[in-house]
Amino acid sequence: MAYSIRPYQDSDAEALASVCRAAIKGIGPEAYSDEQVDVWLSRHPGAELYRERVNNGATIFVAANEADDPVAYALLEPDGHLDHLYNDPAHTRKGLALNLLATASLFAKHHGITRLYTEASDLARPSFEEAGYVATEKREFEIDGVPIHNWAMEKAID
Repeated sequence: MAYSIRPYQDSDAEALASVCRAAIKGIGPEAYSDEQVDVWLSRHPGAELYRERVNNGATIFVAANEADDPVAYALLEPDGHLDHLYNDPAHTRKGLALNLLATASLFAKHHGITRLYTEASDLARPSFEEAGYVATEKREFEIDGVPIHNWAMEKAID
């Protein structure tokens, strides 16, 4: 199957919400407990989030299949914070995460962003490392009283 990386369109919002939820539900249990997955899901309210984030200056890169349906995406904020990187479980291990991260790096370079940073799950960390990000610390925190963790990571843009 062929994929393409393209800019977000407003009509993608519902599909991106589905990709996000599918990724958390389908892949999250490989590294996190059911309770942790549930609270992680609670932080992703739905399609309106994407419209709001784009209206506030975020850029979303979409990996689409041959039918132009979104199957993965990355959300980059104007300050270089890569806030989302999600991949539908049916489309993992196809290089989409690395292609999205490379696209975000090129975008950053062309827009004068000198540093990308993120908070990566245990599951996303290997993709970020392969794309040149370095883990700076393990972040332990709680969501609604449930302990969970992720990794602060960053990458310099030359």
